[in-house]
Amino acid sequence: MIHVSLCIDMLFKDLPWEQRIARVKEVGATAFEFWSWKNKDLEQTKALANQHGLTIAAMVGGQTALTDPALNKQAVADILASVEQAKALQVETLIVTSGPEQEHLDRQTQHDSIVTVLQQVAKPLEEAGVTVVLEPLNTAVNHKGIYLASSYEGYEILQAVNSPRVKLLYDVYHQQITEGNVIANIQEHIQWIGHFHIADVPGRHEPGTGELNYGNIFKAIAATDYQGYVGCEFQPEGDGTLAVKHVLELASEA
Repeated sequence: MIHVSLCIDMLFKDLPWEQRIARVKEVGATAFEFWSWKNKDLEQTKALANQHGLTIAAMVGGQTALTDPALNKQAVADILASVEQAKALQVETLIVTSGPEQEHLDRQTQHDSIVTVLQQVAKPLEEAGVTVVLEPLNTAVNHKGIYLASSYEGYEILQAVNSPRVKLLYDVYHQQITEGNVIANIQEHIQWIGHFHIADVPGRHEPGTGELNYGNIFKAIAATDYQGYVGCEFQPEGDGTLAVKHVLELASEA
C-alpha cells in the first residue's frame, strides 16, 4: 500500500496556508508535509491538521551544512531544535540535506563530517521516536554545488551511522537525473529508505508529464515492506487538484 503525502510548499500555492491544508483533505489525501518550520505558524498548522484529521508526514529538520566540520556543533543543535518541534507537532520524519560542497576540503573529510553529525543526533532521535532522512539532490539541473547527489554514497553514510532513526530520503526525480535505474535501486536498498519524494522528469512536474512510469514505480514500492510516505513534491504543469488525484489513483492501484 502506498501512503501519499502532499508537499504544500509546492502544491496549491495560489491558496493561503490554512486553505492549502484544507485542500489536502478535500482532494482525498490523508497527510501533508512542508519545508522549513521556522517560517510557519506551527500552532495553527497543528490545529488545522487535527481539525481535518490529517497527519503531518514530514518537514525540514535542519539547514546547517553537514559538510563542514567547523559547523558540526551548530548542525547538531539545528537538528535537535527541529526534533523538539517535531515532537510537539507529532511529526515523525525530519528532512535534511548535506549542504554545499566545501571547496577547501576533500570529499572524504566532508563525508566523514556528515557521518559525525548524524551519529551525534542518532541517540536523541531514537529516544524521541523521530527519524531524520538524508536527501541527495541532483547537481545537473537544480542544485549545482550541493555535496550529496548519489544515493549510493547516501547508503554508505547511513551504514556508518548505523541507527534505525537515520535513513535516506529517496527523491525519484533527483535520482532519475543523477543515476537512473530507480526501481532496482529502490528494491535493493528499501531497508535504508525512510521517505520518498516524487516528480516527473524533465521539469519536476506531476507524474505522467515526463519519462518516468510511476505506475510501475509505485507497484515496486508496494511490493516491498515499506510503510512510510511517498511525498508529492512537484510543481503542477496543469491543475494541481487533478494532478494529486491522479497520483492517488496510481497509489490505490499499486
